[in-house]
Amino acid sequence: MLPKLTLVLGGAASGKSAWAEQLVLQTLLQPVYLATAQAWDAEMQAKITRHRETRGTGWLTVEAPLDLLPALQAARIDQTVLLDCATLWLSNHLLAESDLDKQSASLLEALEVCAAPVVVVSNEVGAGIVPDNALARRFRQAQGELNQRLASQAGLVVAVMAGLPLVLKGQIPQAKS
Repeated sequence: MLPKLTLVLGGAASGKSAWAEQLVLQTLLQPVYLATAQAWDAEMQAKITRHRETRGTGWLTVEAPLDLLPALQAARIDQTVLLDCATLWLSNHLLAESDLDKQSASLLEALEVCAAPVVVVSNEVGAGIVPDNALARRFRQAQGELNQRLASQAGLVVAVMAGLPLVLKGQIPQAKS
């Protein structure tokens, strides 16, 4: 059984989403994909399409680039929610000039009261060089803080590199048969 909250971290193209999808499917509960991406250009639309095709059928997909609360409130105990990803959700709020502290606090509260276990995918952005512009530095700081808050609340935290999981907190549950 998954804990109430699982955080899956990794760099770009690390395999974190695919690993998280498999973790969700192992629960044998109805998988819900909570998508935060917005297709601003053809490259992003192609990435979204690839993700949908890779997931296949059987997932209930809810698109929520900004307001995750209704989807998390609607989740049932017989479901497992995959929120993919906190990084794009935060970016969307940064570009919308939202109050990031308020939005992050609301997200953490919604995750706490969600009836279903939730697996959150997020990028680890702090391992690179210091960005050369103020917006990128603000984003990096906000993402690092959000990841720390999510990790603090999570019962399981896993870093994925080259498609391989490294447990940072908790224990990966054994697959049901």
